[in-house]
Amino acid sequence: MGRFSLVTWLYIAAVVSGASAVLAPIRAGTEPTGFWIVCGALALIFLVCDSTPIALGPGQWAWSPSSAATLAAVVLLGNKGAIGAAIVGACAVVSIRRVQIIERLFNGGMYALAGYAAGMTYHLQGGLPFINITNVRQVVFGGHLTDYATFHASIMAFVAAAVVHVLVNHGLVWGMLLVDKNSRATIRQAPAWGVPLLLASDLGFAALGLVIAALWGTLAPFAAAIVLVPLYVARWAMGQFAEQQRAHTATLSALCQAVETKDFYTRGHSERVSKGVGMIARQIGMRSDRAEAVAFAGMLHDVGKLGVPTKVLQKQGRLTEEEFAAIQLHPMRGLQIVREIGFLTEALTGIMHHHERMDGRGYPMGFAGLEIPEFARIIAVADAFDSMTSTRAYRKATKIPDAIGELHRGAGTQFDPKFVDAFVAALDREGWQLREPAQPHGHEILTSQDHDDPITPLRVVEGM
Repeated sequence: MGRFSLVTWLYIAAVVSGASAVLAPIRAGTEPTGFWIVCGALALIFLVCDSTPIALGPGQWAWSPSSAATLAAVVLLGNKGAIGAAIVGACAVVSIRRVQIIERLFNGGMYALAGYAAGMTYHLQGGLPFINITNVRQVVFGGHLTDYATFHASIMAFVAAAVVHVLVNHGLVWGMLLVDKNSRATIRQAPAWGVPLLLASDLGFAALGLVIAALWGTLAPFAAAIVLVPLYVARWAMGQFAEQQRAHTATLSALCQAVETKDFYTRGHSERVSKGVGMIARQIGMRSDRAEAVAFAGMLHDVGKLGVPTKVLQKQGRLTEEEFAAIQLHPMRGLQIVREIGFLTEALTGIMHHHERMDGRGYPMGFAGLEIPEFARIIAVADAFDSMTSTRAYRKATKIPDAIGELHRGAGTQFDPKFVDAFVAALDREGWQLREPAQPHGHEILTSQDHDDPITPLRVVEGM
């Protein structure tokens, strides 16, 4: 707990205090028995769901369908729905998840505030209390036009409550990640699909709260138990998706490691290029699915080296024209290696064309200007920057300001000026951590040339 800063402690205290203020008016003897039956049954389903979350990525990225229980309380309890939802959400404090007590308190406060906000939204929007389910059946199966209008208004109120619940919940989580320095790495580690998927999933499965409420009149507390089945199916499906994404990442990492065995000093280059590409994508506001694809392309941009003879990559002297041609073919080799990986989609164009130049003097196709695919123009900037700022066998790392100067000098001829400016702006905002060069142990083969380095271009024997 000592790892938290003062600002983080104040933020946690504010969330817990807010939840305490919401829950303070509750008196066990003043609420009707039915109120506590509803809260007890929904608290149980909340705990079952919250205690077995699905990990969506590294760090703290996880998901559970527990919001359905909170939103069921919102609908079932009418004007008491806000308090009931807050009680259900506060049960996160006693969840069996293996987290520290301070995190339990924060989670409980966060869920309580989100539930209370959703309940107040439902009430203020004129939502119908479903605890008297007989009235709802009359509306659905034999009510008057005014009853239908009331029921329709309740559905609209529920949609508004679900949106408010998701926004408050995720807003408080992101607030925690932003104020806590130790948690900021979690933001950087978040998969590109993580946040949109979490938002969509929480909104979609919030509808199960409405199902619990609608079944309550017939099955009472057993309605919650029955809905556990679709909730756990949802959990399983989300887990399968997350596992597939992890398998994708592991596949790409294995390919990168295979490439980097050919040159000791390029270790980590692919991951850093992928990071730089992601910075540019965020700076220009690229759509999340395309941002993920271009990050994949940045990670795999040099996979074609696997098709280039090692003796050529590690040659100490000048290259012959045949050897230089083999180097120039590596983008096409990369395309051949990964083109059957279906989830790469547009990333393939970045891998194929990342050595094209704006003036048309690049390879393998000699494209110029906007003929070069967008992904390739983005990768070219990040690739060159990391090559310049990394130590090589033949030179020390270039300082960041000098590397930025080289990018600006190459803008319009080698690089797309728009992406150079975007990358420099992203560097100002996010920074760039220079890595200590790995120290060879004497048995590694080190290259004396680097085809990605714009400061020291490849040396080729002329006239052969």
